[in-house]
Amino acid sequence: MVQIVLVLAVVIVSLALMRGGSNARHLAIRRIMLVLFACVAGLSIFFPGMLTHIARFFGIGRGTDLVLYGLIVSFLVFMATTYQRFRHMETTLTKLSRRVALDEVNRSQSPAAAAREIARGAAPSEPGTNGSAAG
Repeated sequence: MVQIVLVLAVVIVSLALMRGGSNARHLAIRRIMLVLFACVAGLSIFFPGMLTHIARFFGIGRGTDLVLYGLIVSFLVFMATTYQRFRHMETTLTKLSRRVALDEVNRSQSPAAAAREIARGAAPSEPGTNGSAAG
């Protein structure tokens, strides 16, 4: 029974983390989970027998097994959030690189020459060229 609940929890948490971004609701959920984890960890350190009783209540033999299952779920959540952050940083870096490249072209080319090329319907030429295809 517990194994089914754990698998469902992993699937649901993974889907929720993959779907959503870093809005205030996700940040609040992460903070609540961190506080709950800290409370449970502190209680399990001071009262290790209580962890075994909780594990047996859920049908798990030992408290250390319960901790292992919690660690697996936590690791999967960490992987999902790290992947999301990495994807967000890649997107931001790509946009920033494009902006810098456009600014470099615009800064190195005279505004009058860029305006003439845009008016002709041609893309602005690279710095140091006269705007012709033969260059």
